[in-house]
Amino acid sequence: MLDSWGTAVVGAARTLSLDTEDGMRTDYLKLIRPGDWVKNLFILPALLFSIPSLDVASLSSELPGWVVATCFTVAGFSLLASGFYAINDSLDYELDRSHPRKRDRPIASGQISPSAGFRFGMMLVCIGVTIGFLVEVAVGSVLLAYLLLQCLYNAGLKRIAIVDAVVLAAGFCMRAAAGSFAIDRAVSIWLLGCVFFLTLYLAFIKRLSDLSVVEMESTDAEGIGWLSPAGYEDRLELNWLLGISGVSVVMSWVFYGLSSHATSLFGARSNGFAMLTPLVLVVVHRFYRRASRGERDSPMDAIREDPVILISLVLFVLGILACLFVPAVEGVLSRLIFDASRMGGGV
Repeated sequence: MLDSWGTAVVGAARTLSLDTEDGMRTDYLKLIRPGDWVKNLFILPALLFSIPSLDVASLSSELPGWVVATCFTVAGFSLLASGFYAINDSLDYELDRSHPRKRDRPIASGQISPSAGFRFGMMLVCIGVTIGFLVEVAVGSVLLAYLLLQCLYNAGLKRIAIVDAVVLAAGFCMRAAAGSFAIDRAVSIWLLGCVFFLTLYLAFIKRLSDLSVVEMESTDAEGIGWLSPAGYEDRLELNWLLGISGVSVVMSWVFYGLSSHATSLFGARSNGFAMLTPLVLVVVHRFYRRASRGERDSPMDAIREDPVILISLVLFVLGILACLFVPAVEGVLSRLIFDASRMGGGV
């Protein structure tokens, strides 16, 4: 199987000639959107939350292999996702030309031809899937399932309201599952639930941002012709969807921190996860505010441009790391948080 995929990759690379007539290499770099690779961080929680379960001997024997497998899984998903960015832009370039921001993309702006962009995307897809199978058959299978899901998405699911966002969120759950398979750990339903609701929320954020941009720039004759492929034209509807998904993000996280599952794995440290919920709420709100104002919906742009999001995320990550890897935190939380299973009173 790997030989056949390798042949496909070589063939695609030969078919694709990065000639200057199709655009400079910098245009291809824009096409694959490396800034969006940050989305593949959803592969990492399986590794991060599994490390505390290792003893000293396992840290030196198993951890290096886990890290390498996780890094290759991230690379495979990054190339696969970038391949579909190129394919999507090749298929939607006419529609993108009427969008105030998307019209500047390399294919929509004419810097890269649609045929060259499509071939380039296919090459990246083949390489990404090949990397997945080199890591683990289960990881490669997840990448193939993601490939099928993206094909269905492009075939018509992206034009069905709500379904399009659910499909995108399912794709992120596949990333989380691939991270677990890469290190041969069971997939937690809590992990999948948190990832699903968060990415569902971000999918609706993107649609609200698109709608806000078009409304704000409707005086520009070039931007009037753009319509959402799935028909998101009602701000009230999007607000309702964002309300449901945003609440689900916050509640799924706090319920995870308070769950018996987390307690069985991390003891009193799981209470620390729940205590970080206010930071989750702040980030959820700031993304909504940005989208309502028509600001860029890219996570990296949000982190760079909004200091509140940046500080909240930094504190959240530091809090997670402290709960997982600082032994003193468990002692503090054990004394601070009332546990009915222990003797003694509480308030």
